[in-house]
Amino acid sequence: MKNHLHACIIDAQDDGESISQLLKNEFPEFEIDFQTNSIQYASDYLSKNSPDILFVDIQLIDETAVKILSKFRQNPSPIIFITDSEQSAIQAIKKGITDYLLKPVKNIDFVLTVNKVIENFKKNKTLILNNSIQNKINLPTLQGFKRVNIDEIIRCEADSNYTFIYLLDKTKVMVSKTLYDFEKNLSEYNFFRIHHKHLINLEHLKEYIKGKGGQVVMADNSVLDVSIRRKNEFLHKIA
Repeated sequence: MKNHLHACIIDAQDDGESISQLLKNEFPEFEIDFQTNSIQYASDYLSKNSPDILFVDIQLIDETAVKILSKFRQNPSPIIFITDSEQSAIQAIKKGITDYLLKPVKNIDFVLTVNKVIENFKKNKTLILNNSIQNKINLPTLQGFKRVNIDEIIRCEADSNYTFIYLLDKTKVMVSKTLYDFEKNLSEYNFFRIHHKHLINLEHLKEYIKGKGGQVVMADNSVLDVSIRRKNEFLHKIA
């Protein structure tokens, strides 16, 4: 985990000073990157930055506020709403706010809520790291193996007991494994076998051309046949 976590504070009451002081006292690992009393000013900041936590203390979570905060919701980090009304808090949660604290904010409640945020942050980082590791594959070569990101693979083409792997960097790797082996391992990553010779990454599909089975055009501009028996399943997959 990085050494510091980054916070943004939107506080219409006292420009974020009370929240800022609580953070400094209880969680010195946080850096306060931005604090304001205006949700509009915060909008400009959030459109360019992704703090790890957002504290919001405004009287009303209206449609304008929801629209602005939704920019931040694209980031998986939490929004903590601070309010003097439990009813307002419930409404805010219905509109996508992660958690809330009631005023007057007690130190113990603040510490428990922010600790929960830190734990979730650690879990998310671990999950991202694990996914990053899992999304790589080793391609055996005569010299050893080439380790690549799965999303860099455009397509796999069978050649007897060998498979040619075509990558985004325009390289081609010959592997002494069958296409069936790759189909088993890559199907969960949005790969689809369109033909006995071709397994394609659907993320790199550019075009489908109608025909008896049809053809696909891939990101490397290769044109590949779709077998008649695979056509319906393929079209359903990409619909």
